[in-house]
Amino acid sequence: MRAPLRPSELDGPGFHRVTVVEESESTNSELVAAVRAEPDAWPAPSALVAEHQTAGRGRVGRSWATPPRASLTVSVLLRPAVPPERLGWLPLIAGTAVVRAVARTLSRHGGDPVQLAVKWPNDVLVRATTPVAGLGGYRKVAGILAEVVPEGTAGTDAAVVLGIGLNVSQTQDELPVETASSLALAGHPDLDRTALLTALLGEVADAVERWEQADGDPVASGLADECAAVSATLGTRVRAQLAGGAGAVEGEALRLDATGALVIRTDAGHERTVSAGDVHHLR
Repeated sequence: MRAPLRPSELDGPGFHRVTVVEESESTNSELVAAVRAEPDAWPAPSALVAEHQTAGRGRVGRSWATPPRASLTVSVLLRPAVPPERLGWLPLIAGTAVVRAVARTLSRHGGDPVQLAVKWPNDVLVRATTPVAGLGGYRKVAGILAEVVPEGTAGTDAAVVLGIGLNVSQTQDELPVETASSLALAGHPDLDRTALLTALLGEVADAVERWEQADGDPVASGLADECAAVSATLGTRVRAQLAGGAGAVEGEALRLDATGALVIRTDAGHERTVSAGDVHHLR
């Protein structure tokens, strides 16, 4: 039997509110609705956590569910004091926070490290022994979805709900697709989800604070280097399926631009900037 989270120990640094519920269709949808209905009840940063999510939402309307207490399913309300054009960095910053939180938790509990990496723009991957199409020698262990909350108050920082779903203890039979994995399958079956969530909230809060102090500049804050250091995408050959059926761009993933978009050099030597789309790793 999987252990429940211990809400009394979720003391994320700087968080005003961390609410744990037993079940939610989608923590992102519920938190967006709650913030629109009662914004003062959810000061930033706050978090909504579900032990069991039945209809989670990913990019492009994809849905997914997890077994009860097998994952971390958390949505964080932020109001990043950064220029709006820099918000594209948020999923990359969150992915890097996941990598750092797992490493920190394993280090504190004497566990061997696990090799995680971030796939542009919003997936966290774990090393695998056999390759799969689109991911190479990795499997997906976490997904991230950032949503701007529509609000009517002018002159305030945009509210963003940042959803993170991290597979912790799923067995192979409990995963929906062969391209997914869990931390347990990566060799860490006994991770304490409460400690892991506390570490994750701390890493998110720290990264966003540094980002804000640098006025959203990813280079000055050091976040650009941190994201690049854990990227599974940069330096590899990729094919980006552009949003809205606008075709594809294939070539080498060179760098991230000032907005967090991916710069790809095609075989013809041209640089193309991709701000949205699905990226497939070709080698």
